[in-house]
Amino acid sequence: MKATYLDPAVGQYILSHTTMADALLDELAAETRAATGDVANMQISPDQGRFLTMVTQLVAPAVAVEVGTFTGYSSLCIARGLSGGRLYCFDVSEEWTSMARRYWERAGVAGRITLTLGPAVETLDALDERIDLAFIDADKAGYPAYYEMIMSRLRSGGLIMVDNTLWSGHVADPSYEDDQTRAIREFNDLVMNDPRVTTVLLPVADGLTMIRKN
Repeated sequence: MKATYLDPAVGQYILSHTTMADALLDELAAETRAATGDVANMQISPDQGRFLTMVTQLVAPAVAVEVGTFTGYSSLCIARGLSGGRLYCFDVSEEWTSMARRYWERAGVAGRITLTLGPAVETLDALDERIDLAFIDADKAGYPAYYEMIMSRLRSGGLIMVDNTLWSGHVADPSYEDDQTRAIREFNDLVMNDPRVTTVLLPVADGLTMIRKN
């Protein structure tokens, strides 16, 4: 359970009342843990994956973007929610995204996904598409830059989802002053004070901010 700020009993109740992952997603999660060890906590949780699929189904984007693909769990969930649209993924790791490619193929969604490797501040700049839906889950210091690049391409009424915005609850605890926590706090404040958007921060997994362009 990623939502460590919740009472464990409440967390388990939420999980028990959410449609959970299928065998393929469970296999991807297990392989990720085996291959990456502690780094596996970068992978989204099963309940969050279900949420991403449902939101994608509701938005029905023609163009979706993901910044930070890792081993492919979130991209697989988003791609499964597409109804004729395309997902553009941006990441820096050939090693981890090679696992993602295998699972996209097995899930039958590889044809809906375009993966570009390289620093997202450079590769996103080359994307000449109007974006309907985006998911940001990458290096926290880079969040403001990714946000601005996506906002400049996001249609009016389009949606950005940003992961880890509660950061294990540390954002609300003034005793945490490490670089990562400060970066998330600064990003949260940036979004909250942006007159271009309407936003809500949801206690889903490690915090998920939903940002709608006005």
